[in-house]
Amino acid sequence: MAEAIRMPLLSDTMKEGVIAEWHKKVGDKVKSDDVIADVETDKATMEVMPYVDGTLLYIGVKKGQAAKVNDIIAIVGKEGEDYQSLLDSDGADKKEEKPEAEEKPSEKKEESADKAPAEKKAAKPKSGDATVIRMPLLSDTMKEGKIEAWHKQVGDKVKSDDVLADVETDKATMEVIGYAEGTLLYIGVEAGQAAKVNDIIAIVGKEGTDIEPYLQDEGEEEAPAEEKTGSKQEAKASQPAQEEAKADVSSGDEGRVKASPLAKKLAEDKGINLNDVQGSGDGGRIIKRDIDNYKPSAAPAQQQKEAGKAFVTAPVAVGEEGYTDVPVSQMRSAIARRLGESKFTAPHFYLTMTITMDKAMEARKAINDISPVKVSFNDLVIKACAMALRQHPYVNSSWLGDKIRQNHHIHVGSAVAIDDGLIVPVIKFADQKSLSQIAEESKSLADKARNKKLQPPEFTGNTFTISNLGMMDIDEFTAIINPPDSCILAVGKITATPVVENGQVVVRQLMKITLSCDHRVVDGAVGSRFLQTLKAHLENPVTMLV
Repeated sequence: MAEAIRMPLLSDTMKEGVIAEWHKKVGDKVKSDDVIADVETDKATMEVMPYVDGTLLYIGVKKGQAAKVNDIIAIVGKEGEDYQSLLDSDGADKKEEKPEAEEKPSEKKEESADKAPAEKKAAKPKSGDATVIRMPLLSDTMKEGKIEAWHKQVGDKVKSDDVLADVETDKATMEVIGYAEGTLLYIGVEAGQAAKVNDIIAIVGKEGTDIEPYLQDEGEEEAPAEEKTGSKQEAKASQPAQEEAKADVSSGDEGRVKASPLAKKLAEDKGINLNDVQGSGDGGRIIKRDIDNYKPSAAPAQQQKEAGKAFVTAPVAVGEEGYTDVPVSQMRSAIARRLGESKFTAPHFYLTMTITMDKAMEARKAINDISPVKVSFNDLVIKACAMALRQHPYVNSSWLGDKIRQNHHIHVGSAVAIDDGLIVPVIKFADQKSLSQIAEESKSLADKARNKKLQPPEFTGNTFTISNLGMMDIDEFTAIINPPDSCILAVGKITATPVVENGQVVVRQLMKITLSCDHRVVDGAVGSRFLQTLKAHLENPVTMLV
């Protein structure tokens, strides 16, 4: 079924967008994560993705022309598919024409009386009657997203710029906008559950529209039908299996006790009499949780008393073993995957250097006396790294398998710790910005990261990364390279340390830094020269003003 690609709402003030470039032409095959066009908005030029696989059947807005938010700019579907109904429906909605029931009477008269009921019953709705909302690709590493909350319920009226849901990705929690007007007809993923990129998460359309054809076209005929209709025959067919599991009974010296097979096995392994366990399942059925939480009672002692036997109560430890299983978040899962791949794919080696920060501390104090925003030591490190990267392009490079990409731009990522893990906001063109600009942008991005408000352009595109744990009182450490970078700098705390200079013991403010390098791109000599340049900038900050 063909899908309309509409002009997305790419900023809160956007009314229309201008097509700056088409990257695909009619007849080209497209994938859900392909960039099909660049759109110039009132704030920036951004990329448009179709979020659907197929053939580009139609382009509705030429390069250089503008389209209003929610206007159809392209259509993707099966090769040769008729998409005219999408355009007709879109045009009808704009002109606010009468419903289909008032269309040409002559055509309706031609329907035969005996044929009409069968056709009406089996007929699918026009493609334009509803719009499928899919799980969007919200970051370059995203595989799936988890619905944190739905802001609309089935039956609610929605506008094209309404936020339908909050989606937790591997990097942030972001809003999903439907870009469609009508009634929310279907929710395919409940809050707390995950869906893969491009899976259907909702359908918006005219009230009363049959959504089954849209779901069936996805090859999901069975699951939605079961969820919506609850087929009695299938329920009956599954009932024996469910009853058999629920009615699993242990007999013999334990009597007739309802217990699941797993609970029976655990009880047998632990030597627990099921008669002594209180079941918390349906109808008092004993389940795994009951066995795990079971504590021996005084029953054995009571039985000994009744038998008139003397017994000695052994001391019982008051401690109790326990644990909590925490579900892996999308962000933590992505961190595990990406850094695992980096650590075991990229051959890491490490270079450590000590920086004397006395002049940097004096310079920072002088800068903050006149700066409109407070400049931190991390801001000084970002600026110094950016200046050093300009002189050492191999450190500002990426390994691409059959080639090494030397980036001409310098985008410095600075890792920020948040509750769910770690995210890396990016200071773009850091070498071209002043210290006060870097400081203001760093603070803004860090606040957005902690509030889960970062947008994809703000945490992607890094060419070099800094991880600073100095404020956590860490002396020194090594960091894992953040793909696609070839290096990452680990920064420790500044410590007053006695050193020998010209035969005299003096106290200097020292900071240790460690550069993790991908040996496929950066050799020891290259990394060392980069650190020497970085050291020169930090030990004499005035050089960063040249």
